[in-house]
Amino acid sequence: MHKIVISITGASGSIYAKLLLEKLSAAKQQWKEVAVIMTENAKEVWETELGNDGYKQIPFKIYSTTDFSAPFASGSGQYNTMIIIPCSMGTLGRIATGISNDLITRAADVILKERRRLICVVRDTPYNLIHIRNMETVTLAGGIICPATPSFYSRPQTIEEVASTVVDRVLDLAGIDVKTFRWGE
Repeated sequence: MHKIVISITGASGSIYAKLLLEKLSAAKQQWKEVAVIMTENAKEVWETELGNDGYKQIPFKIYSTTDFSAPFASGSGQYNTMIIIPCSMGTLGRIATGISNDLITRAADVILKERRRLICVVRDTPYNLIHIRNMETVTLAGGIICPATPSFYSRPQTIEEVASTVVDRVLDLAGIDVKTFRWGE
């Protein structure tokens, strides 16, 4: 059973985090624990982009970015997956350089050192050379860079369906079985 930590940073793309949390809630038979870390900037961006404060009703335990006593701040907590969605380039840069200055970057450091699954859903575009090198560094350390780039072959009709093409791919990468469009089926 999966033990998953979800981190939501202040990058644009709150819809991705919202849909991921909803889909994980619906797939509760596939995980043992889900924990959430959300930055203050992420809350502001959520309200701006989604027009609500729905993050206040997240059905999982939420940890402060300063709570280093969280179980996933140590490898002994045995969380096997971390998804940062959306992942700001600042967060990615701190992870790439080993700066564990908050719970998000500490948890990512733990996931990488324990050789577990780190999925960074980067949203910024275009990339500069520093972004590309940070993505390379995290990839070489064992992380997965999953740009929030939607697909269109499923012919999505709504913004939620477009965003779900990214979220479903993230859930696939995390080992969560989801019913979604599959090429060739």
